Amino acid sequence: MKTNKQLVKLEKEEFEQKSLAELKIKDLAAKLKYHQISDIEITEKLNKVQTVVYQVKGKLIENQELITKHENSCGRFILATNILDTTKLAPTEILRIYKKQQSTERGFRFIKDPLFFADSLFVKNPERVETMMMLMALCLLVYNLGQRQLRIALKAQKATVKNQLNKPTESPTLRWIFQCFQGIHILITQGVDRILNLTNEHCRILQFLPNSCQKYYLLC
Repeated sequence: MKTNKQLVKLEKEEFEQKSLAELKIKDLAAKLKYHQISDIEITEKLNKVQTVVYQVKGKLIENQELITKHENSCGRFILATNILDTTKLAPTEILRIYKKQQSTERGFRFIKDPLFFADSLFVKNPERVETMMMLMALCLLVYNLGQRQLRIALKAQKATVKNQLNKPTESPTLRWIFQCFQGIHILITQGVDRILNLTNEHCRILQFLPNSCQKYYLLC
């Protein structure tokens, strides 16, 4: 714990005056959020050069009252609905539906990414705005289905791929897979297809995808 390390470090310090030790304790205590320093002792001793110095000792305890207060405040939030009949929609069901929105919202955040240039499109006709919304929702659906299919295949075979931090993961985002396949091209010369810049890692990822999707990934 970071806070405990700070207290241990303070106990090793030597102060020329008792007031400096007291000031240091107050300074550390002011920085603590959910803990308190108890059983504080300031002892006097001689250092290696036979000079009087002061050292601090204390115990770190949790501020349980503040922790409980914080937990209670974080444990409550309001969800509103116009379905007032609890037999049709129970509070637990409202919470379950609300939590499911997270994946959808995360998906729309993905579509709003600057890489997709969505902000460069401008339409003022209401029908065209509705069309754009439908297309974005459809793209998000296809994206999530592709991502789900890839993750199911990885989990079924107990396999992983490398993520952005070069660490193995069995739940990669489809966006990252698209980025992995950037720079790969299919060159057709004299009726013969040649794939450029394809590595063994790319081939390993492709094996988790249906054959019908493999060419699509190469052209992403």
